[in-house]
Order: sequence, then C-alpha cells, then structure tokens
Amino acid sequence: MNIGLIGYGKMGKEIEKIALQRGHTITLKVQQSNASTYSKSDILKTDVCIEFSTPHSVIENIKKCFDANVPIVVGTTGWYQSFESITQLCNQKKAALFYATNFSLGVNLFMKVNEYLAQLMNKYNEYEINMEEIHHIHKLDKPSGTSITLANQIIEQVARKKKWSITEKNKETLFIKDIREGEVPGTHIVKYSSEIDDIEISHIAHNRKGFALGAVIAAEFIKDKKGIYSMPDII
Repeated sequence: MNIGLIGYGKMGKEIEKIALQRGHTITLKVQQSNASTYSKSDILKTDVCIEFSTPHSVIENIKKCFDANVPIVVGTTGWYQSFESITQLCNQKKAALFYATNFSLGVNLFMKVNEYLAQLMNKYNEYEINMEEIHHIHKLDKPSGTSITLANQIIEQVARKKKWSITEKNKETLFIKDIREGEVPGTHIVKYSSEIDDIEISHIAHNRKGFALGAVIAAEFIKDKKGIYSMPDII
C-alpha cells in the first residue's frame, strides 16, 4: 500500500518505520518545507494518507484528501469543534475518514475500563472524581483529545458530573489537571476519592510505538472504504 504522511515530525517518523516494516511504501511526506505547496496530484500518488500535523492545519489537510478521493487517517486532535461540518463534507464527497483521539490499542482498552468503572461509581456520591494527564511540551492542545474522550465517558455515566474543565472545580464539574513536561508520550489518570479510600486507574505510554502501530492498522483498515470510522470499528 502507498501511504502519504501528512506531518513528518517524531510521530510521522515512527509511523514510517512501522509502515515499512509491514511492507508498505511511503510515497508522500508533508513537512514544514512543503506544507503549503503539496497538491492534489501529490495525494493521488497514495492509497491512504495518515495525518499527524497541528490543530490549525488539520482541517485543510482533511479537505485536500477528500478532494482527491483518498482516505485519510487523522491522529491530530483539537479540531473536533468542526467535526459536524467535516462529517457532512465527507458524506457529500463520498470520502473516507478514520479519526481517533488515541490510536493505541492499550488506551482504547483503558477507555472500556473507564466507561465500566464510571457506570459502577454513579451511585456512590461520596467519591469525588478528578483526572490528570501528562504530555510532552510540544503538545499544543489542552486537554488532550484522549482526556476529553475519557471525561465525556464519565459525564455520560455519572449523573452528578455535568461538564469537564481544566480551570473550574466544583461538584458538577469534572476537573482535568493538564501537565506539559519533557518528552512524556502520554499519561492519563482517573481517580475516585473519598474519606475512606481512593480508586485509581491509569494508562502510561512508554513510547510512541503503540500510537504509530494503531495508525498504520487504521490505514490498512480504511483503504478502499467510504464513510467515517474510529477505533471501535477495529477493536
């Protein structure tokens, strides 16, 4: 399969390694030097594009792939306020989009555990709920897309929590502490605290390999498909 990499930073290079190991070819690399000049003809050299760029460039990258009728796997987060309009455009163009807040198999299993624990904890009002996430200093969006997914899962299951916030703390708000330090690939912690005890679940990524592998598997999955997909479609 011919893969285009839109975003060729640390994540893009990790994806390249795994794609080559799995027998694929990289036919397009979009980085800072050609981000504003790569064209539809460049995209047409690919079977699938994998996009890990920045929140301010992701929408334009998605639209370029839709115009070329080439499926795109999007790992960038921080653009979901435009998700409805992108969904409409995808359907209109009969295009293909695979998106996820996190491509790691481990994180997606963690999300299943998070959802189930939140269901159990709904009736135990004595437990306060907080979240913490730690990422590398280069990550631009706060909180992470993964944190938003985890928080929304909790809000859907726990009646006493109505929204999440990275600044506000009160009984109806799920507080997310966001930390940016060093080169941390990604740590997510959910804690239920009471006077008697704490219940805590966490996922700690050791490197970027899990995210990269998931993105390549998503590219293999979406080739020749139409429509919108995410990690549950694979898991």
